[in-house]
Order: sequence, then structure tokens, then C-alpha cells
Amino acid sequence: MLKVKDTLRATVYLGFDGRVVKNYLGPDAQTRFENEVRVLQALDERGCKFVPKLLAADRDRLQIVTTNCGSRVQHLDEPRRQELFAELEQFGVRHDDPDMRNVTYRPADGRFCLIDFEFATLLPGFEEKRQKTPGS
Repeated sequence: MLKVKDTLRATVYLGFDGRVVKNYLGPDAQTRFENEVRVLQALDERGCKFVPKLLAADRDRLQIVTTNCGSRVQHLDEPRRQELFAELEQFGVRHDDPDMRNVTYRPADGRFCLIDFEFATLLPGFEEKRQKTPGS
């Protein structure tokens, strides 16, 4: 495995099989772990295709395993970055850390993706709004 992130809050490894392993560290590690698991599960249930898919979550080790969403993006114009994070809100999630370091590019389908949801917020009332939308 290749270590791609090593900070006081997390260590992230990219496996040769394409899986991403994230270990939570430091202050509030348990809370950040639980939040990211909850948000990724909600996004999967809501059909969001431009975020990692949660494959495993180990609460004892504070570790998640996800799919890989491509390589980090170095340059993206500001309007496009804002549009990408706004698109996430259509799935009932506000990222709360809309920095470029959380944007990736997946060449398989030419899609910009978002990663790192430990500080994200599930927006209230999303399920109610979604159920009331005609044709959904």
C-alpha cells in the first residue's frame, strides 16, 4: 500500500487493488469516523455517484475502506469548484470543507469527485423534500 496522506487527523493508504484505507487519529477521531461512515452511507443510499463508496468500516480500529475516486485535482476554476460542492447538496449533504484538496478526477468516466466527509453535514429535511418531488 502507498501512503497518500499522513496528518494528525488521519492516515490514508491507496491499495494496489484500488481500495482506499483511512485510519482516523487525534482529537475526536471516533466522532469524525462515525460522521464519515454515516454520510457515505447516506450518499450511497441516495444514488450519489461522484463520491467514494464505503466498502467496510471497522469501529474498533477507526478505519474505513472505500473505492478510489481518482487523483487529486491541482487546478479547477472557482465557479466549477463551487458548482461541484453545490451538486453534492442536491443529495442532502453539505461538505463543510470545500477545499481543492477534497476534489479528485476519475479518468474512467471523466468525472470530478469529492472525498473526505468527516466534517460533512447531513442536511435536515432532505428525505421529506425528496419524497415530495414529482416523478421521484
